[in-house]
Amino acid sequence: MNIVAIYKKFPQESDCIAHLERVRWNGTPVCPYCKSTRTTPARSGHRHHCNGCNTTFSVTVDTIFHHTHMDLQKWFLAISLVLNAKKGLSARQLARDIEVNKSTAWYVGMRIRNAMFEQPELMRGIVEMDECYIGGKPRKGNTPGPEGGTHKRGRGTSKIPVVGMIERGGKIVARPVDKSKLNAKSLSKFVREHVDVADAMLITDEYKGYIRIKTFMPHAVINHQVCYADGEIHTNSIEGFWGLLKRGIVGQYHRVTLRHLHQYVTEFCYRYNYRNNPALFDITLARAVGAIA
Repeated sequence: MNIVAIYKKFPQESDCIAHLERVRWNGTPVCPYCKSTRTTPARSGHRHHCNGCNTTFSVTVDTIFHHTHMDLQKWFLAISLVLNAKKGLSARQLARDIEVNKSTAWYVGMRIRNAMFEQPELMRGIVEMDECYIGGKPRKGNTPGPEGGTHKRGRGTSKIPVVGMIERGGKIVARPVDKSKLNAKSLSKFVREHVDVADAMLITDEYKGYIRIKTFMPHAVINHQVCYADGEIHTNSIEGFWGLLKRGIVGQYHRVTLRHLHQYVTEFCYRYNYRNNPALFDITLARAVGAIA
């Protein structure tokens, strides 16, 4: 849903609240504090009174909209803008679009990303696995430290590693990891967590950290020093996602701290996984109010 559709469907704050109540409660308000359904409309605004714990509440309690003073229409616009930005949307750009300050826009963006986190189903069929490295690109002539030297690429870099797997033609899962976790034990554990090893074949490059995988599931290797594809044996799908992620980080966000990198990676995975779903806005709104786990 684009911003024009948002303005048409939710022209007033009351329209936004009514829609959230339908999405979250489907006609039966539930107290977020004691989970009672014995509620009555409160006298003040769009609030409800709980006859169980004798408190009042609104539909935004315990959601990403809770304790914010921004209009819900702006929230809906922000969600739409973030979902439609294929390469991401910076806080400053979001601030200009919805007319708030940069700090508020950053806060809104992070809350939306929190609603995007999900535990995907186990992957099946052909699954590709690879790593990429996220960090600033040094300018020509700069040196990595006081002692100088050359900027290393690939696994020799000082950038932050991100490990991911993609089901061929399906969904992707990725997360930042500590460089010390790029070993056979940790990578094998990551595979077991997200892949149905009895109904899948994993394809990786020749990195030695994947050596244990062949002991518990079918494993094919593509040697990138020889070629990048050998029939169905390739990692082109996940390489395409890495390109999208890197262009977004470098082109839109410019710099992402390690503390929040996992949320940005989650954002790109979420958009990629629902790239062909026309109901993405409604799904995200349901996740934002806890209607979908």
